[in-house]
Amino acid sequence: MCRATEAAAAAVAPFSGTPLSVMAGGNVATLRTAAAHWPTRAAGSAPLQQVPRGMRQLSGSAASAGGSERSDGRGDDADGREDFRMHVRDFARKVIAPHAADIDRNNAFPEAVDLWAEMGAFGLLGVTAPTEYGGLGLGYAEHCIAMEEISAASGSVGLSYGAHSNLCVNQLVRNATATQKERYLPGLLTGGAIGALAMSEVGAGSDVCSMRLRAARAPGGGGYLLNGSKFWITNGPRASTLIVYAKTEPDLGDKGITAFIIEKGMKGFSTAQKLDKLGMRGSDTCELVFENCEVPDENVLGNVNDGVAVMMSGLDYERLVLAAGPVGLMQAAMDVALPYATQRKQFGKPIGEFQLVQGKLADMYTRMASSRAFVYKVAADADAGHSGQQLRRDCASAILLAAENATHVTLDAIQVLGGNGYISEYPTGRLLRDAKLYEIGAGTSEIRRFLIGRELVREATAAGGR
Repeated sequence: MCRATEAAAAAVAPFSGTPLSVMAGGNVATLRTAAAHWPTRAAGSAPLQQVPRGMRQLSGSAASAGGSERSDGRGDDADGREDFRMHVRDFARKVIAPHAADIDRNNAFPEAVDLWAEMGAFGLLGVTAPTEYGGLGLGYAEHCIAMEEISAASGSVGLSYGAHSNLCVNQLVRNATATQKERYLPGLLTGGAIGALAMSEVGAGSDVCSMRLRAARAPGGGGYLLNGSKFWITNGPRASTLIVYAKTEPDLGDKGITAFIIEKGMKGFSTAQKLDKLGMRGSDTCELVFENCEVPDENVLGNVNDGVAVMMSGLDYERLVLAAGPVGLMQAAMDVALPYATQRKQFGKPIGEFQLVQGKLADMYTRMASSRAFVYKVAADADAGHSGQQLRRDCASAILLAAENATHVTLDAIQVLGGNGYISEYPTGRLLRDAKLYEIGAGTSEIRRFLIGRELVREATAAGGR
């Protein structure tokens, strides 16, 4: 048995690392000081993707490319975040990665382990949430690191994690009242509750403000009755706390939308069919149905008819954090392609010694490293308090770049593996199917280009007027 296979087998052992919440204390410096007490990922450990059976016949130790010394272009040491990354990676490798193939195959999270409870206990579900509610009180750079490392272990878990921790939790952190935070955040941060956000409808995808879900005042003026549906909702089938946008004043267009906090079990709320997706399988997606769903006034998030402001307050950060997902998928593709290229022999030598293969690996690395650098540059800007048109442009640019590069990189990984890349025994096909979602979800590539171009023209026009 090669060392990579031994490490992959060891990865199924129960994780016993110290929770991030204990170490972070809301302070990265404290996190670094305490790192000596954490379990570390040893050099030479297995890639984040579990080693397929067909790879076990390959000899040598090159399959350790996914270890702590892999060439991944990360520069976390300069920012004091390497310790955080290493321990999230260790958690993801041991707790999530062993289930990745089965999650995809079965289109469901494993029954034998509660991944939500595991992530909650480790402190991952509230990276940007205040410590007073059980969060880490850290920034978007750390949130991106968590999203990247979880996605490298499993794209499906990464997507569901992003929908929960950013689209739901971070929106509550930014917009909820103190009472709402006290009510919802503790459960969401432990994994006892699962979060989701619902904007899209069958007829309102990119044109989200054309939504038809109606929220009318209940008879007598107490609360609201919601009627209509939402579609393509990540975590929808299992979510217990959902942020849902509805039209309270249809005649006012985007000035008549309100955000609501919906709870599983509310009268008139149900979920319909679970969607059978091409990729991101196991990251459950479904239709939400509202039939005179009764929602009390205290479940309005933000102000009535001000839902677009709530939506836009978190949309840039949604794109930013989700952009780290395809970066993780690119790293996973590299973790498979590099060891394979050094061990697979044709014409009497490893295929990695052929210049055409080296060129493909170079392109893969360059796409991954440039995407990662841009994502974390934008994260640093967000943590520094940048906002407005420039941040909106750059967040859209980050996910546009990372998403399209991820599709290229995962396709190239398939090509490096040749016939093996096209069979399900290897993870490359799954990585490609997962990567494609990021060109569609959280705004299509076309919408991102439109937004970026619009902001550039606005900036140029403003500069010309000075």
